[in-house]
Amino acid sequence: MFIRKTFTGEEAIIKGCLKGDLKAQRKLYEAYSGKFLALCSRYVKDRDLAEDVMIEGFTKIFEKLSQFEQKGSLEGWMRKVMVNQALLTLRKNRHLAMEINYDGQQGKLGSYEAPVDLEAEDLMRLVQELPVGYRTVFNLYAIEGYSHKEIQKLLGITESTSKSQLSRARALLQQKLNKSPLDKTNKHG
Repeated sequence: MFIRKTFTGEEAIIKGCLKGDLKAQRKLYEAYSGKFLALCSRYVKDRDLAEDVMIEGFTKIFEKLSQFEQKGSLEGWMRKVMVNQALLTLRKNRHLAMEINYDGQQGKLGSYEAPVDLEAEDLMRLVQELPVGYRTVFNLYAIEGYSHKEIQKLLGITESTSKSQLSRARALLQQKLNKSPLDKTNKHG
């Protein structure tokens, strides 16, 4: 008699992955690959490279899963692995290298109201258009929730540079939103 293994709970999936069970690994991959491809795409514009980053990230997740202490969420732990993999890729690829501006200019943010009809996809498209350094700091701070102190350690920059990059990213996003056709309200008579 053939007994088919199914992995229904997170704990069973983790145990299966720790044993090297390919079905458990596939289940984990299928559950999170969409989210993590989107995450990787926020850091790396090129879709093929973002997929490579995601696959490398999953490889690291499977290699290091024994280090997950189940003190927080599995998704949160895996997200950190993915972010680190994306940052590693940015560091390795010279043409993707982060440009960090060290001049004394600070981005000035005035009052701003987002267009009512702005979709998350539209905002993410605008974030993708930011220079790599701005985009990386913006993603780490505004989307992933890292502090400037954590960003300092991750990127090897000062806290003030992290704050400056975030401020400039926000100012540039504000400019893009103000120029974007997305902010034109559709008025019907």
